[in-house]
Amino acid sequence: MCLGCGEMLPKRELIRVVKSSEGEISLDVTGKKPGRGAYVCKKSECFAKMRKSRRLESKLAGAIPPEVYEKLEEELQQYE
Repeated sequence: MCLGCGEMLPKRELIRVVKSSEGEISLDVTGKKPGRGAYVCKKSECFAKMRKSRRLESKLAGAIPPEVYEKLEEELQQYE
């Protein structure tokens, strides 16, 4: 389920955002990185909704600095 729009989509159509045990947050396009994960559509609108509603922070259990969101957004644009 996308954290932005809430739509149920196949995992192949979503991008996983993962928080490693060291606390590093990154995109996981393979879906195989270890850690706690959350999913978002490949649309920038969904990413913006997820960021505004802070759903990612609650799903990954912790505050996320703005620079991490900016980095994720840049990476996400490659897949849009």
